[in-house]
Amino acid sequence: MGLTGKNVEEKIWNFLIGKGFSKAGAAGLMGNLFAESGLNPKNLQNSFEKKLGHTDDSYTAAVDNGTYSNFVKDSAGYGLAQWTYWSRKQNMLEFARAAGKSIGDLEMQLDFLFKELSEGYKTVLAALKTATSVKAASDNVLLRFEKPADQSDAVKAKRAGYGQTYYDKYAGDSTAAAGNGGTTMTEKEARQKFVNYAVSYLGCKESNGSHKKIIDLYNSHKPLARGYKVQYTDAWCATYVSAMAIGIGYEDVIPLECGCSNYIDLAKAAGIWVETDSYKPDIGDIVLYDWQDGTNYATTDNRGNPDHIGIVASVTGNTLRIIEGNISNSVGYRTLQVNGRYIRGWVTPKYSSKATSGSTSGGSSTNGATTGNKLKVGDVVNFTGSKHYISANDTNGKNCKPGKAKITQIYQLGKSKHPYHIVAENGGGSNVYGWVDEADVKSSTAAAAYVTYTVKKCDSLWAIAAKQLGNGNRYKEIKSLNGLSSDTIYPGQTLKLPN
Repeated sequence: MGLTGKNVEEKIWNFLIGKGFSKAGAAGLMGNLFAESGLNPKNLQNSFEKKLGHTDDSYTAAVDNGTYSNFVKDSAGYGLAQWTYWSRKQNMLEFARAAGKSIGDLEMQLDFLFKELSEGYKTVLAALKTATSVKAASDNVLLRFEKPADQSDAVKAKRAGYGQTYYDKYAGDSTAAAGNGGTTMTEKEARQKFVNYAVSYLGCKESNGSHKKIIDLYNSHKPLARGYKVQYTDAWCATYVSAMAIGIGYEDVIPLECGCSNYIDLAKAAGIWVETDSYKPDIGDIVLYDWQDGTNYATTDNRGNPDHIGIVASVTGNTLRIIEGNISNSVGYRTLQVNGRYIRGWVTPKYSSKATSGSTSGGSSTNGATTGNKLKVGDVVNFTGSKHYISANDTNGKNCKPGKAKITQIYQLGKSKHPYHIVAENGGGSNVYGWVDEADVKSSTAAAAYVTYTVKKCDSLWAIAAKQLGNGNRYKEIKSLNGLSSDTIYPGQTLKLPN
């Protein structure tokens, strides 16, 4: 019986639910499979690609056609669960051949996975069928089925975070049916999800050592920023923000750093840095502080080195509630006013890329729906105007440069003065960040100039260029296309590749 669903993750979800897994159990298992393979059934352990001289596809083909005969004993992890031990790989190879399917076939691997659980891991399977907690289900798979070398609390939290993402997307009673792509999540909900995760660490502090799990979570992500492993005695405000991104699986939209000084450069490189005094942040935005800001903050343009960082947890009028790590040596709140003293600027992650449908935090919008002129949220467009506005009906715009930009919101097209909210694309010449006139937004063919690739565990720019473009030396093209200032990339990050 064939798999149902419009993408790999949905097919896996529907398979597991069809086998009697609870929703929490299915999500917990999927989070672990994602950590192992990125849900790629052809995934060859990255550290073996160079050693064996194979890519995912060439290794799979060679095993299938018999030109590579050491699949069982080569000790290379392979497939959804990264099967490694020789007897398990032998069993899977025999299972695939008996079914007349490729070793990299998704349905075959899911059937084999269920067979293993049913025969050799019965207590794990029973727990996954009755699980009511994603975290408990994820830990069960980690400790009793996958059994990786690193079973720390940080790794447990990270895998459970991946699982929670699948639960949030597919566990809805009315929208998780096969073929619909999972439960929808708006940009506003994506922002709230990040904030909720950050708030879950409220009260962690140095005095009782509970802050250590935040440090451990940050250090569990590889590669480490600047190659530095954060110590328990280090200042940890930036580490907290980064760890929250890691734990919720938002590494592709939120920069990872253990120090405030580099956060601005990373945000600028990603095109998500804002230091306009009139900017009113939304929940999930990240504020950088400089304690040396002048006393007349209303007229002083702060350009100092940042000292501290926090996450906007709520916005009420012009009052902001910020949650921060290492505030009085703990995770706690600060109250701040829009354009208040000490604000150095704002990191504004592109949460719209996490939204699966629906409106964002701009009121009655048409986000996710194709509009009359065929433009939609996520489209890369040519911005030909010279002004942007802080709201869709603002009368006083500020000057900006034309160029390439991406639509992040559409509000009352045909009614509002400036219906498109757009953000400048890296390297596109523009510095636009706000609401603009419909006449200034033109369809662009730039989006067809590249394809996208999701970074997997242990990927490097060179390896991606070699595997996807046929020449590792083309990694510089990937850096240029994505506006990267370094060679550092992260699992789950979406990269543009030359088409």
